[in-house]
Amino acid sequence: MAELTRARGGRRLGEAHLSLQERVKARLRQAILARELKCGDHIVEERLAAGFGVSRNPVREAIRALAAEGLVEISARRGAFVARFTEAEAREMIEVRALLEGHNARLVARHKDARTLKRIASVLEKGLAAAAAERFDQLPALNEQFHRELAEAGQNRLLGELLKRLREQTAMLFAPGEPERQARFWNEHAGILRAILEGDEDEAAARATRHVMHARVGFPASS
Repeated sequence: MAELTRARGGRRLGEAHLSLQERVKARLRQAILARELKCGDHIVEERLAAGFGVSRNPVREAIRALAAEGLVEISARRGAFVARFTEAEAREMIEVRALLEGHNARLVARHKDARTLKRIASVLEKGLAAAAAERFDQLPALNEQFHRELAEAGQNRLLGELLKRLREQTAMLFAPGEPERQARFWNEHAGILRAILEGDEDEAAARATRHVMHARVGFPASS
């Protein structure tokens, strides 16, 4: 938990333009999505406040904000916990995300914005290289960037916001995969982009949908 006391780039909390509460929220969200805090873990305000070097108030507000996003559960008697999902709930989220990712890929193939496609191709190249070299610590951030760029390229703001929330929630359900699985995922990314560049909306949508559904195999359900 010591790493939670620093923001990206080595800056202390509160030194950037974001408010203190926003920076605490960002670091707490990062800890959850990176599985430093796992599904069902108790979130202790006092401990986080001490680690961040802040009062309990911005930590409390950050917890409430993340609860509104579905990443944290708050119980009046037991306190706050990283959100837990039953197998059925996890399956439902993944199925909805798969449907929306498919439609977004269709839109990307339709618009084919050269600038965003260039950025996506750059992320894909880095991801393929990292997977091949088994630099697995780099892959979560690259995967997030790949899907974020795809959402932007879809040019539908509401769809992008829905996908962002679903990506964050489903990211909590999976541990990093073995080398073969990681390589397969990035090859699937390459297939999605290839269909997009060819302007094949149906193929892009089908590949994006299958890609998300593949990720549900063997996920750790919580109850």
